Amino acid sequence: MEDEVDRLVAAWRRERPDLDVEPLEVLSRVSRLARHLDRARRLAFSEHELEPWEFDVLTALRRAGTPYQLSPGQLLTQTLVTSGTMTNRIDRLAKKGLVERLPDPSDRRGVLVRLTDEGQDRADRSLAGLLDQERAILAELSRAQRSELAALLRQLTAPFDNIPG
Repeated sequence: MEDEVDRLVAAWRRERPDLDVEPLEVLSRVSRLARHLDRARRLAFSEHELEPWEFDVLTALRRAGTPYQLSPGQLLTQTLVTSGTMTNRIDRLAKKGLVERLPDPSDRRGVLVRLTDEGQDRADRSLAGLLDQERAILAELSRAQRSELAALLRQLTAPFDNIPG
């Protein structure tokens, strides 16, 4: 079965036979897959009236376990945004009743962000929807192929995920 990347690579090989375009065979497919995944994610989240960034914050809190709370700094680390952006996001989620701010008992100046019951419900439902979308994307691969692909992608992404700072 031929795909768009095969056609793109063939054209480059014809037009620039002096270049090794082999990286395009992998990374152009990863890039295209990322766009398809982004569309699937947006669809899954919109069905639960969430934006992708809202899902990211809510599920970071949900993964924290009971009592489903983190400091804004911990949320920054997990979502890779600036402190100003995180403050804005927490404000917006609090207005929607999906999170609440609480005083941090271990730091008088600090706050904790806690998932509300509605926030937990929305996170759980949107995660289930996302997993349905992702299963559909992976449906053509066997369990062994999915495992192999996950291992290969881990090998590529781990160096980026483990850069200090």
